[in-house]
Amino acid sequence: MGTGAIVGSIDVAQVTLYVFWIFFAALLWYIRKEDRREGYPLEHDVTRQYDKDPWLFLASPKKFVLPHGAGTVEVPNLDDRDTRPIAAERTADFAGASLKPTGNPMLSGVGPGAWAERADKPDLAADGKALIAPMSVATEFSIAEGDPDPRGLPVMDMNEEIAGTVSDVWVDRAEQMIRYFQVDVAGGGTALLPHNFCRLGTLGRSRGKVLHVKAIMASHFADVPGTAAPDQITLLEEEKIMAYYGAGTLYATPERQEPLL
Repeated sequence: MGTGAIVGSIDVAQVTLYVFWIFFAALLWYIRKEDRREGYPLEHDVTRQYDKDPWLFLASPKKFVLPHGAGTVEVPNLDDRDTRPIAAERTADFAGASLKPTGNPMLSGVGPGAWAERADKPDLAADGKALIAPMSVATEFSIAEGDPDPRGLPVMDMNEEIAGTVSDVWVDRAEQMIRYFQVDVAGGGTALLPHNFCRLGTLGRSRGKVLHVKAIMASHFADVPGTAAPDQITLLEEEKIMAYYGAGTLYATPERQEPLL
């Protein structure tokens, strides 16, 4: 037998290689179980049954302590399933078939308008203040010198129809950036416009400064989900507002639901 041989057909290098293969396979299995703490196990979209055995594909429950005395959360939690009724119907009778919204597609909560059941509480900064607040409350913030102040500017959709006027700016205290524009809707009421769904520019016959929105039409601003408090927004309210504008990218006009070719 040669140097390092254990028996005639096995040596130390070969055993080391097998041990590495086993370790690496176990590591991959562990990592794949750990990254399934939230959103798993997946459900069959017809029967709503689990598509894999949780005991084999999921990690053991782990308890996380939430900040600011908000309690604890345990994941994965097989008892906390999303039981919301789906406001849509199947276009065909097989698993994976696309869904067609029923009722108002902008508020159906499916497709690009889907939203998660996040906590109905505001996100908090390190000092315990609401993370996102209007500048009328977060008075320590101001528009940078030399940048145009969006307050007072009209909000215009892609058809050059006026949806309303910007009355306030909501900022992220931690990231020090604009998150929402508060719009006084032309027909009455207010609506929050996410910063990433609009752009500042010139549009229309006047060629003046406006906030240009493509995701939704001017008539849709009246139905933008609101907030319970006038000066703060919860995580759940953020989900619903963002989902509304996301739904508009597909459902705002009939033409957007048609194929490009």
